[in-house]
Amino acid sequence: MGIRFILMVNKQGQTRLAQYYEYLTLEERRALEGEIVRKCLARTEQQCSFVEHRNYKIVYRRYASLFFLVGVDNDENELAILEFIHLLVETMDRHFGNVCELDIMFHLEKAHFMLEEMVMNGCIIETNKSNILAPIQLMDKAT
Repeated sequence: MGIRFILMVNKQGQTRLAQYYEYLTLEERRALEGEIVRKCLARTEQQCSFVEHRNYKIVYRRYASLFFLVGVDNDENELAILEFIHLLVETMDRHFGNVCELDIMFHLEKAHFMLEEMVMNGCIIETNKSNILAPIQLMDKAT
């Protein structure tokens, strides 16, 4: 499988979006998120963006006030995941216009729709921004 989970977290460590591609109980998710967020937020900008935690490799990147964390298998390509995070941010920027934490909070369903268009069962299936945003734009026109 490749991607196990995707988290968007603010600088205070509050989870703003969580998408899992494997089954974990609510308690396991809460514990995992807490451990990973503490570990990643404590790192300096001079340290690399890859962290090993339990049986996951965590690839993360900070954009403005949001941290994008992606948990992957140990054999996954870290640079490809960094590119995926950048694509996700660019796609959200195109839709929201310079995406920020409030955009995610007030339009959580759209953020999840974008992820669902890009990732299926832990595999990246779409990388074209126009194709990702087309169904969301159709929904916006209908309302």
